[in-house]
Amino acid sequence: MNSLKGKTLRATGFHAPVCGEVDSFADGLIAIDGNGVIEAVHRPGEPDYDKALRAATEGGALVDLPDGAILLPGFVDLHIHAPQYPQLGNALDVPLEVWLQSHTFPLEARYADLAFARRSYTVLVDDLLASGTTTAVYYGTIHDEANRLLADLCIEKGQRAFVGKVAMDNPAECPDYYRDESVDAALKATTGLIDHIRSHPDNEDSLVRPIVTPRFIPSCTDDLLAELGALAKEHDCHTQTHCSESDWEHGYVIERHGMSDTESLDRFGLLRAGTVLAHGNFLSASDMEVIEVRQSAVAHCPLSNIYFSDAVFPLKAALRKGLRVGLGTDISGGPSASMFDSVRSTVSSARQLERGTDPSLGRDERSTQGDVRIDFREAFHLATAGGGAAVGLPVGAFAPGFQFDAILIDPEAASGTIRLWPELYEGDQVLQTILFTASRANIASVWVGGQHRSGTSDRQ
Repeated sequence: MNSLKGKTLRATGFHAPVCGEVDSFADGLIAIDGNGVIEAVHRPGEPDYDKALRAATEGGALVDLPDGAILLPGFVDLHIHAPQYPQLGNALDVPLEVWLQSHTFPLEARYADLAFARRSYTVLVDDLLASGTTTAVYYGTIHDEANRLLADLCIEKGQRAFVGKVAMDNPAECPDYYRDESVDAALKATTGLIDHIRSHPDNEDSLVRPIVTPRFIPSCTDDLLAELGALAKEHDCHTQTHCSESDWEHGYVIERHGMSDTESLDRFGLLRAGTVLAHGNFLSASDMEVIEVRQSAVAHCPLSNIYFSDAVFPLKAALRKGLRVGLGTDISGGPSASMFDSVRSTVSSARQLERGTDPSLGRDERSTQGDVRIDFREAFHLATAGGGAAVGLPVGAFAPGFQFDAILIDPEAASGTIRLWPELYEGDQVLQTILFTASRANIASVWVGGQHRSGTSDRQ
């Protein structure tokens, strides 16, 4: 079934529209309109269920998912460095500032070669779709043609995405061979990409959107930061950057500007609804208040934080403050492209923050953070509906008005890694098993806006 547009799907699955709460359904009916938007959801026992089932059956619109298959919302990955995919799993043994100068900038500079860019980006988009990432927020490079190619590929392959031209003009922190020549050059390229994406003839439904992308404060001059803030406002465009990621980066901004990342980004007009701040490991309580007021969001990247931040984002505190938070893989700072791994790392990193690691102290003495534990229910929400809310998109839940972006899990896939024990576990414990043991091989089908985009088995 290549398209579910105009169909009614009968499915069993899970979603988490509310943080911390998992909603399960069995034999639920999900009616999808001709644009791939969910127009109604019915459950057995509800007044309109039998009527809806009869109408779908008689109209030839009913689609039954295979027995035992589990439907989940598609994943939203809020932080991906698209050009870094070729170094996934490499260069993880050096500090962030060394990693950038010695490994990452030389790799990203290669995207001046459009053939290399096409090879890399084609594999990336295909792999992420096959891994269940239906919405991706991408950093590109400084190269006009390569950035436009990435946007074109997302449109062609049907991945919902934000694509940004990385802006970086500070000669003190960016190498001669890889930086914008001037503020004007960076602005011209950013505006050009915005126009390219918004005027693309095959992007009338805005599946792919532009996003203004100052790499981070160390890479940008103050003039460029101010101009990008004004440009984002003028074009009503999403924004993304890094914020208080590591000791080096956080300290650099304080030394240069005499204030935190959050305060500095705010004065440049870069904190607004639709802004995604990657990492945020060293956010203060006052920083969080500013982010919440500005309706910006944080992309929590727990796996890459282990390698490059030596810190744990205070996720529970951010959620208590009312911040919008989603998850990111941070390819390639995080050595996994799977959002399943981001979910797992979210849970485990919070447990480390909760109890500490000093073996000379007793259990209660080690704990200095209070109640900071995150469980799979919260992590699942952040990877789906939470990520959608962070960028203001109706994705990540099975509800009227939401896009039908979904993944079909086949627990019985021969090469998969899920082993369910129905006689032992039921309800959301089944979801927990899936989240903690699934692999890409267990993803049978992926839909974006009701259109089939990927799959590894015939269970679709």
